[in-house]
Amino acid sequence: MNIVSVCACTVGIAHTYIAAEKLEQAAKKKGHLIQIETQGTIGSENELTEESINNADIVLLAVDVKISNKERFDGKKIVEIPTDLAIKSPNKLIEKIEEIAASKS
Repeated sequence: MNIVSVCACTVGIAHTYIAAEKLEQAAKKKGHLIQIETQGTIGSENELTEESINNADIVLLAVDVKISNKERFDGKKIVEIPTDLAIKSPNKLIEKIEEIAASKS
């Protein structure tokens, strides 16, 4: 499965990067490709390309705040959760995303 993700917490520092790291580890463990954009106090990093978004099977938004450019995901399967969930249960989250991606195919 090909996943694109945006992580953004209220402050845009710690939880943003912890969530991104946990999601990356969990996705790779299950054999999935994942690209993660972070949005925070220093702006956007690893910005997702239009091609990456088009090729994605699902979009995972691990966010606690409004993110910029959310409209670029219109028409895609989107799962939106708080960053805490990505940090505390990344493996279960990836399993749930697998179910969602399969059921909405």
